[in-house]
Amino acid sequence: MRIRIFWVGKTRARYLIEGISHYLKLLGSLVKVSITEIKDERGKDRERALATEGTSILRQAESFILLDEKGTVFSSLEFAKFLEGKTSADFVLGGPYGVSEEIRANADSVISLSKMTFPHEMARVIFLEQLYRALTILKGKEYHH
Repeated sequence: MRIRIFWVGKTRARYLIEGISHYLKLLGSLVKVSITEIKDERGKDRERALATEGTSILRQAESFILLDEKGTVFSSLEFAKFLEGKTSADFVLGGPYGVSEEIRANADSVISLSKMTFPHEMARVIFLEQLYRALTILKGKEYHH
């Protein structure tokens, strides 16, 4: 399986960078995974920033699953079932402003990590952990209890 992840902006906090590195290493033994950082447009008008970030996302990801607070909430087992049988998947995570309506409209699916809201940089680590958990469930490895 090949997974591409597109997220807006750099991860700045060291502890989050370490968490991302940790889960990317674990994921590397299960799938081919790549991360593309989309330049964030901080300091611009919100709508203009979202439009510019959205254009960058759509240039690189044609068919994608959006992570958004308004998406479908899955349990870990349901997320594993959602991924089952896929040979590839592209995921998009927005930046501090979220994503534009154009991105939401172009997404194949919209899923949420939780009904709670997380800082976008922290959501990256949480998503990578859940991705790892789902793949270990599908491969029958002992991780999920």
